Amino acid sequence: MTEALKDLAAHLEATRPDCIVATEIAFDELTVTVTLAALVPFCAFLKADQTCRFSSLVDITAVDHPDRERRFDVVYHFLSMYQNQRIRVRTEVRADDMVPSLIEVHKSANWFEREVFDMFGILFSGHPDLRRLLTDYGFRGYPLRKDFPTTGYTEVRYDEEQKRVVYEPVKLVQEYRQFDFMSPWEGAEYVLPGDEKKGA
Repeated sequence: MTEALKDLAAHLEATRPDCIVATEIAFDELTVTVTLAALVPFCAFLKADQTCRFSSLVDITAVDHPDRERRFDVVYHFLSMYQNQRIRVRTEVRADDMVPSLIEVHKSANWFEREVFDMFGILFSGHPDLRRLLTDYGFRGYPLRKDFPTTGYTEVRYDEEQKRVVYEPVKLVQEYRQFDFMSPWEGAEYVLPGDEKKGA
């Protein structure tokens, strides 16, 4: 499988050098990093090229790196049922960048792009209906950003008396706890019986 992926990476680098920033094979998977401007033409090439024929868009997701200038990686996973191969296409974007929509190339990108917008706040230019999909319409913030508070801002519940959904500040049933995952033996400030034999 690795040889086939190396051949695929070499083919892509030879035919689309203007699009590709880097290629990497790790864990028997090929990852291709492309420029933001070349994203749509490169994905269209992957679908149409007879060597590739990546006809199925499996998923779109993102990764948040708050300490980077280009904060987000937008990641696309494709499948070629003809070649029995998978490929990951990745592009780096700033928080205020508009990512071109892939709907013209793959119709299935519609809901995936809405999910990425809803969870990360990444905008897709040319998307016909970029609304929240997984969170409530009045929801503030983007849950998968690494700067989002772990308890959120508001919670919703159905109120029997008012016969409607009500929004309230988050109330925790118990205090939020921090776990250090340290073994009780590692954190002990004293010598336990029998430990004195360890060094002997």
